[in-house]
Amino acid sequence: MNRTPSSAAPAREHGDAVQGPGSGSTLSNGLKQRHLSMIALGGVIGAGLFVGSREGIAAAGPSIVLAYAVSGALVMLIMRMLGEMAAANPASGSFSVHAERSIGSWAGFTVGWMFTALLCVAVAAEALGAADVMLQWFPGTQPWMWVLLFMVIFTGTNLTAVSNFGEFEFWFAALKVAAIGIFLVLGLLAIFGVLPGTHAPGTSHLTGDGGFLPKGVDGLMVGLLASVFAYGGLETVTIAAAESKDPVRGVAGAVRTAMWRIALFYVGSMAIIVTVIPWSAPAIAKSGPYVAVLDYLKIPAAGQIMNVVILIALLSAVNANLYGSSRMAYSLISRGQGPAFLGKVSGGVPRRAVLLCATFGFLAVALSFLWPDTLFQWLLNMVGAAVLVVWGFIATAQLRMRRTLEREAPEKLVVKMWAFPVLTWVALAGIVAVLLLMLRDENQRIQLLFTGGFGVVLAVIGLVRQQSLGKGADLAEK
Repeated sequence: MNRTPSSAAPAREHGDAVQGPGSGSTLSNGLKQRHLSMIALGGVIGAGLFVGSREGIAAAGPSIVLAYAVSGALVMLIMRMLGEMAAANPASGSFSVHAERSIGSWAGFTVGWMFTALLCVAVAAEALGAADVMLQWFPGTQPWMWVLLFMVIFTGTNLTAVSNFGEFEFWFAALKVAAIGIFLVLGLLAIFGVLPGTHAPGTSHLTGDGGFLPKGVDGLMVGLLASVFAYGGLETVTIAAAESKDPVRGVAGAVRTAMWRIALFYVGSMAIIVTVIPWSAPAIAKSGPYVAVLDYLKIPAAGQIMNVVILIALLSAVNANLYGSSRMAYSLISRGQGPAFLGKVSGGVPRRAVLLCATFGFLAVALSFLWPDTLFQWLLNMVGAAVLVVWGFIATAQLRMRRTLEREAPEKLVVKMWAFPVLTWVALAGIVAVLLLMLRDENQRIQLLFTGGFGVVLAVIGLVRQQSLGKGADLAEK
């Protein structure tokens, strides 16, 4: 961590290819436009939607549609801000680079390493989830066998050319999009009574089972919290864009379609679920909302079909999180905010950074088997609210960077934040509101405190490092 001051470092992450520290090699630009499009599309459809939505429905009832719409609007603002900065200055470090340039070296350090830790822990959690699915099909096996298999496969994928990662994500995303598309079509046919064996439910399930707000405003707030964290993963496309041939066009296209993707996949599917079947149906808690709807529509082997889709979503998350964490770690290292020996690039891939993140993932998996209720739970709590920290830094960085771009390089504003600065402040207020809601819930409060403590530790390290580099630069000038 004894490299040049951060004020000079961002210039190394300015174009399509990113220079490795002292390696003489660069990240490749092997991702194609179709890869970026599908990464952006598939990033919206994650395990949080298929698996985590049951808790939100149980808490909010039909008002889960409103919860997903409100949190989706917040995410849409965050993505627009991130898109503005990423299109102006594409970088593999994405919002970490933007935070460093706009706020200070400590900010880039804090948000970058927090996001890296978040993705590494998520790799372990998603791999464990995928192993649980496999155990349903092969009950005589052990979960560690499947975790090891998946981790080895996707570590190998990420150690090879970035185009291999892009191809995996392209087909994973295509399958997820196809699955959710078929679900939406079947649901609409059922709602209008067109599907054989169904009758149009009208608004009976929206208003007849305790009303639209069966558990009141408190239930809606719990559903809102559940929905916010289901949107995690959208940020990866701005990291991946730096390794494409035309990052500006790729980011701009992904961000501009964020609105209809969020509305269609999340809000649309929630609306179909609570319209087709009662929100309190036991099948939702037992089998999950998507399986419950497909079973109600008498779709053969509905449970197995959704298990395949969930497995694909989980494996896609393992692959994408390994990629995102390694690129963020590499970006931090290339800017002197990590051990320089880990920043070597070979074959256009930061293999040491990939191995670092994979090793952390393996360690987290080991902790889940050895100390599931202590150390692993602490890890989960440490990153439980990290996405909100990331969003807060994104909004703050955009608020500061926009003024600089307007003054110094207005031609770079290919993607513009709507109604700036009003909606940027609205987004910041929304993030604060979610944090306050977390304080009301005991489990969420614990996560918030752990994440806050982790963030403070990183910020202190970042500030000490920033001051030491500043003093070093002053002495060098003298």
